[in-house]
Amino acid sequence: MPLYALTIFVSAFLLFLVQPVMAKQILPWFGGGAAVWTTCLVFFQTTLLLGYAYADVVVRRLSPRSQVIVHGALLLASCAVLPIIPDTNWKPQGGDDPSLAILGLLAVTVGLPYLLLSTTSPLVQAWFARSFPGKSPYRLFALSNLASMLALVGYPFGLEPWAPTRMQSYGWSAAYALFVVLCAASGWYSLRTREGSVGVPGDADDAGASAPPPGAGSQWLWFALAATGSFLLLAVSNHICQNIAAIPLLWVVPLAIYLLTFILCFDGSGWYRRGVFAPIVAIALGVMGWAVADRELAHQLVVQISVFCVGLFFACMFCHGELARMKPAPRYLTRFYLMLSAGGAFGSALVGLAAPVILPAYFELAFGLVACAALLAFQMRRAHPAFITLALATLLFTLGAEVWQIKDFYNNTVLATRNFYGVLRVQEFGEASSRHRSLIHGTILHGTQYLAPEFKHTPTTYYTQTSGIGRVLESLHPSARPIKVGIIGLGAGTIATYGSRGDVYRFYDINPAVVTIANRDFSYLKGSDATIEVALGDARLTLEREASQQFDVLAIDAFSSDAIPVHLLTSEAMAIYRRHMKPGGIIAFHVTNRYLDLPPVVKGLADAHGMHAVMVYDGTDDALTSVSDWILMSDDPASLEKPQVAEVSVSIEEREGLKLWTDDFNNIVQVLK
Repeated sequence: MPLYALTIFVSAFLLFLVQPVMAKQILPWFGGGAAVWTTCLVFFQTTLLLGYAYADVVVRRLSPRSQVIVHGALLLASCAVLPIIPDTNWKPQGGDDPSLAILGLLAVTVGLPYLLLSTTSPLVQAWFARSFPGKSPYRLFALSNLASMLALVGYPFGLEPWAPTRMQSYGWSAAYALFVVLCAASGWYSLRTREGSVGVPGDADDAGASAPPPGAGSQWLWFALAATGSFLLLAVSNHICQNIAAIPLLWVVPLAIYLLTFILCFDGSGWYRRGVFAPIVAIALGVMGWAVADRELAHQLVVQISVFCVGLFFACMFCHGELARMKPAPRYLTRFYLMLSAGGAFGSALVGLAAPVILPAYFELAFGLVACAALLAFQMRRAHPAFITLALATLLFTLGAEVWQIKDFYNNTVLATRNFYGVLRVQEFGEASSRHRSLIHGTILHGTQYLAPEFKHTPTTYYTQTSGIGRVLESLHPSARPIKVGIIGLGAGTIATYGSRGDVYRFYDINPAVVTIANRDFSYLKGSDATIEVALGDARLTLEREASQQFDVLAIDAFSSDAIPVHLLTSEAMAIYRRHMKPGGIIAFHVTNRYLDLPPVVKGLADAHGMHAVMVYDGTDDALTSVSDWILMSDDPASLEKPQVAEVSVSIEEREGLKLWTDDFNNIVQVLK
């Protein structure tokens, strides 16, 4: 018994530890957005399904000795891919949807080890059921989820802040080798304790041997409950991460909640009681529906995280509690886990792969609430009339919230599109000469342009003449020579309006949809007097490959909603920027953010690279001007002393205890406002 428990614990710990370890390594390669994590979860859920399918086939088709031989051979083969460090050849060139590249990279780098880790829980539980007939193996499932949660919670606090990313991979690989030994020992032990000619646990002395097989209806309900829980997990993760940053801390909280509900529901202690949880779940779904539909709550961080994390807990308690109530006799446990993993993979694929293609905006969270409410109503169909009424009311309310969200989304919207990198909307407001068009990326304004001809080339929002970037560019004109300006983040292309004849303005953007919209729906680019160049792909990777551009000014403005791509704010990124600058050139960071205090982070980068830095705050806030914070840095202090800049610049306060951000070490928690 202890050997089986230890094997399952180690496998589950490694199974979920590898997820943030791998995701953090590849995050900078694919834009640093929440969609990278979502796509990783699709891979992990799908591989989990394959692992459970393997366990189901092996247990039912092979003799115990054959099971151990086949599994042992695969365990040895999986060691050939260690250590799990992705090949840099997988770095994207730009322009394509990277979903398939991420899936392929993960399959090659960690596919076989992850597959075998995912088989461990059902396979070893089957060996346990054969070795100890009459004892329930389902508590081992709760143990595996406990180990998974410990790995997830431990990563952002116990591993990420202290170990470089590459060392994390080496450490995980060494632990995996230990797991191979444990798993092989468990298989050998199962042969010593009980031999049999058939692989199915449940011989004549098994209490569940006479239990009838689960019907198709029960299996489909297992699938639906598992799919809904997985769907809500990814939808809530997306909802939280898109407005802050794609970082392990925010990835693991929803996933840890998801696993906690499995632990509570399957440990055999009766945590889940339908009569208690049903009304709470109904209320939680209603509150989440309200938070989705009410635009006033969209940027209240504490409310959003609290409502959706607590709501996810109760929704998953319902889904997983109902699964625990319906679990079959141990002889059918591999089929049960197979349907659970199939539902989990299906739910994650809907959010991670299908939703960006099918839905024009982040509507999937509301759809998930409706699906959960429908399952609640279905499961309550034979309950007390009060429960039935409450469940139906919740279903109607969540449907209404979804309709309201869609209606509100399309108000004043003339174009909406979505891809791997997020949701883009073009909206129009105002009348006559004040009529203007805006580009919204996620929930944040990314550029506005007047439609009246006389105002078409007026810079607006964060890029006005009183903003930090506006003052820098104005200070360089008139000039005896043309200038070259680099901009990371295209948006509507507003900065191009500062261009003069002979200047070169080179924009970098990872999202092809942004490039299309900026050229088609706005005229800043085509109306500029400067030569406009657009480089498609992740800016850091593109700059890494390019020869020095010798920029006079480089503006870093690549944010989606209030989320930040951390890989653009590290010391390694700063070294790349500096290589592309002329002596005395100015690097301008746009650090306006509701939730994160970024100026000290950028100040740390400047200090580490021997540069001078000041901040320009523009407090103007009207219909077409936005409050903005820009940090300007240069290797020559004289560049920051021109009157347009010096008269409004202020020094940057340092934050005690804040470490320099690097690719291996960065901590969002330290800069939360």
